[in-house]
Amino acid sequence: MSMSKTFGSTLIIAGTTIGAGMLALPLASAGLGFTAATLTMVGIWALMIYTALLMLEVHQHADKNATLHTLAHQLLGRKGQVIASFAMMFLFYALCAAYIAGGGSQLNDKLTNWMGLSLAPQVGTVGFTVIIAIVVSIGTHSVDMVNRVLFSLKVIALAVMFVLLMPHVQAVNLVEMPIQKGLIISALPVIFTSFGFHGSIPSIVRYVGLDIKALRKIMVVGSATPLMVYILWQVASQGVLGQPDLMASTTLGSFIATLSNILHNPLVSQSVSVFADLALATSFLGVSLGLFDFISDILNRNNQVKGRMQTALVTFVPPLCFALFYPQGFIMALGYAAIALVILAIFLPVAMVRAQRKQINTLPVGKEVNAPVDEEIKTSAYQVRGGTPALITVTSIGILIISAQLLQMIGVIPSVG
Repeated sequence: MSMSKTFGSTLIIAGTTIGAGMLALPLASAGLGFTAATLTMVGIWALMIYTALLMLEVHQHADKNATLHTLAHQLLGRKGQVIASFAMMFLFYALCAAYIAGGGSQLNDKLTNWMGLSLAPQVGTVGFTVIIAIVVSIGTHSVDMVNRVLFSLKVIALAVMFVLLMPHVQAVNLVEMPIQKGLIISALPVIFTSFGFHGSIPSIVRYVGLDIKALRKIMVVGSATPLMVYILWQVASQGVLGQPDLMASTTLGSFIATLSNILHNPLVSQSVSVFADLALATSFLGVSLGLFDFISDILNRNNQVKGRMQTALVTFVPPLCFALFYPQGFIMALGYAAIALVILAIFLPVAMVRAQRKQINTLPVGKEVNAPVDEEIKTSAYQVRGGTPALITVTSIGILIISAQLLQMIGVIPSVG
């Protein structure tokens, strides 16, 4: 196994996870206090890494090129495949449309303010999409290389942010308690979506191969990196601003403005803006890569230039059109992103693992139930610990997250983020 591929894949997981959603975390957890917010993030991370390992358990008995579309059909039948496909496409198209709208706007602003160009808003949107589409269409290796550069720049932007903020952290702000206990439930969907990377797992498996040891390392390190960054970001943001200021910052713009005003330093808003640009770009790369491979599997396109161009059109044109002509629709749809992610990252991995363990007792996917058991495969196959109790527990948490999202939508519990 190439160490370069392992390192690059780890950065793809981390880059996909550390997206623009990170900037919503202080707003979502404003009423929780630092301790409660941190414990919630650690719990969500543990949940997500567990279900990611469940995905690896499923992948080990399938072809390395298998996507969620293929796996769901093999293990859950046609109905499971339809549910998986709908959840995947709904979530990823919504995210891609949001990233295109946001990234296009940012690119247009940079071209206007930095280069003095006077361009229509659509130019930045189309240009940003074309750039990402070219990188993704070339292949996972190109995504790997570009992501390394962007991720490195993102680390620099993060470092600048922390250097500017950390000296102003006040310990008294970090020991504040939750204003309302119910806010922890309200914050679950936002925090949960901040750890979403499961749609990229099939692409990573295809890139790395069926090396379970290497893949486990990629999943654990790749998802633990965002956790550490999120905790540092919470220290910086919640340590500088007390709960009243955070609660008053209802939007990202007002949050950044409050930080800049308190610190009397315009570099704060500039570094946050640069980080947001890079976070959006790396997330868009990871999400669109997963969607590209998923679409390629559904359409049964080959890896030749013509096949990849056709896949690219189906991958990028629909979200581009929505971002251009009806961005409000996808902004509203993002409110349901947590529900789609629960299906994709919790319910489907659990269902597929249960079906695999029950149906073939760790035999390779595709063998008949009554086929002779290969004892070597049985003893060497990777299986995530915890058994049925763990599967029931994570499913229950998924139901809780969906309930929290729905209760916010109908106004039963307060909205956050």
